[in-house]
Amino acid sequence: MNKNQRVVVTGLGVASCFGNDVDDFYEKLLCGESGVKKISQFDVEEFPTQFAAAINDFDTEDLIDRKQARRIDKFIAYALVAGKKALAQAGITEENARSLNSPKLGAIIGSGMGGMQIFYDGVVTLRDKGVRRMNPFFVPFVITNMSGALLAMDYGFMGPNYSLSTACATGNYSIINAANHIRSGMADLIVTGGVEAPINSIGLGGFCACRALSSRNDSPEEASRPFDKARDGFVMGEGAGILVLESLEHAEKRGAKILAEYLGGGVTCDAHHMTEPRGDGLGVKSCVEEALKDAGIDESAIDYINAHATSTPLGDVAELNAVNQVFSQPEKIYMNATKSMIGHGLGAAGGLEAVVSVKALETGEIHPTINLTDPEEGIRFQLPTKRTKAPIKAALSNSFGFGGHNASIIFSKFE
Repeated sequence: MNKNQRVVVTGLGVASCFGNDVDDFYEKLLCGESGVKKISQFDVEEFPTQFAAAINDFDTEDLIDRKQARRIDKFIAYALVAGKKALAQAGITEENARSLNSPKLGAIIGSGMGGMQIFYDGVVTLRDKGVRRMNPFFVPFVITNMSGALLAMDYGFMGPNYSLSTACATGNYSIINAANHIRSGMADLIVTGGVEAPINSIGLGGFCACRALSSRNDSPEEASRPFDKARDGFVMGEGAGILVLESLEHAEKRGAKILAEYLGGGVTCDAHHMTEPRGDGLGVKSCVEEALKDAGIDESAIDYINAHATSTPLGDVAELNAVNQVFSQPEKIYMNATKSMIGHGLGAAGGLEAVVSVKALETGEIHPTINLTDPEEGIRFQLPTKRTKAPIKAALSNSFGFGGHNASIIFSKFE
């Protein structure tokens, strides 16, 4: 692999509980605003958990054909809107994209579960009305690769295009693969990240059944509390976090504004349990070390960590155990938990938090971790509980998923 090919970030896009504008999204995070509310899209009275950081009244902003927007699953809509906004920031339009080298332009957008609402609706139709009444688009709008495929069709991107599915590590896995395609020379530019639309009766029911969720129905905004001793499970979130990655040479040739540089990433597997992390943090520790090695930097270069920090009793401690083993001077490193405000976006989490990491580098400000009133013992990292100026130079973002999948990525200010 040609690691001399530097990879930079030239565009960011989100679909979130705070809307589709990246700057507004980040400003709400900086202000410590919670997007967690009681679910209103369907009846939740029989569910033990009745809240989430859901996207209500999603606005496609005329970025998707209206007929298409009515048909597709929400996970596709989220990815298309976030992807097109990221490309627009990068200076790529559907028109000028055709003048670029299309076999070197791609899309790698992952999803943990794909079109859950279309799948659920299809099962109900099959049961109640029979096979002849099923949606003819059932299969294409369920499969996880369709968001990247449709985006590529709109822009004529004929390069690497596929989806990854590694549960809650999906977004980071996708970003790492995209960057490696660019490093190797296989691609010049790839739209990448993660997307998920799981907040429906089957998604909520499944996570309730495995007892992974907080049950603070009386105070939803306080339910997601990473690193707090009173945490009792994660809060479901949804959306998309998308980045435009491209080679430095390609970005400079286009005259693109460079937002940050991607330095490297690491992936490992706990090989331990379907849903529980290793308590000693070995898999995560190895993952962070691999990311540092791939980035070609020492652990002392990191001054900010966007933690995976889901607000689960075991997960937060395992991550702390891991990063405590990697970093020799944690008191010099800022660390925060985006999920305290937007919940856990599952396959979208890594993408959303990559956007947050780049915005932290760009703005010199990091957002608070809210609901942190009684922190776990032995936390030596700086965990701000209010908006904090932090002129950071290198950011580590962690994502870990069911099955023991770990993925860590590192961004830096561009120099």
